[in-house]
Amino acid sequence: MCRYILDTDCVSLILYNHPQVTANVAKHQVSVTIVTVQELFNGWIGRINDPSMLHNLPTLYSKLWTTVKYLQTIEVLDFTAEADSCLKKLLKDHPPLRKNRLQKDMRIAAIALSVGATVVTRNQRDFAQVPGLSIEEPFPTYSLNPRVTPTSFSTDNPIDFHHFKGR
Repeated sequence: MCRYILDTDCVSLILYNHPQVTANVAKHQVSVTIVTVQELFNGWIGRINDPSMLHNLPTLYSKLWTTVKYLQTIEVLDFTAEADSCLKKLLKDHPPLRKNRLQKDMRIAAIALSVGATVVTRNQRDFAQVPGLSIEEPFPTYSLNPRVTPTSFSTDNPIDFHHFKGR
């Protein structure tokens, strides 16, 4: 069976209860990488530590907790020695991939290459630069529902994590 790794953008859409993404992901065996965990946590910690967000701490901590609960339902792939070797080879052989803005994407790509997985992402532009990496668009006819935005992330409408096939 083909293994799919969700890029951070897809996980964010799941956490925002995007119906199309949630439905598609529920049909497949999926995982995320430790790099995605890092990106998600960095995002929430940055907001929680932002002095201008002090008025919103209960909501922010609730969203962080929802993220933690989701990550407990899905396989998280580690950055192994094999992934490190893939990353070093990629960066050595392909200098354009050394751009600072690509660092985390290249780490996700290296993990995917090391385990023979397909990366599911909307970020075709960056991941397509990686030789030998299998990538898929989460839904080719994608358009964000304008009502599903970062401000609409709601803990009042909890995600049913039990239908995900991660673990």
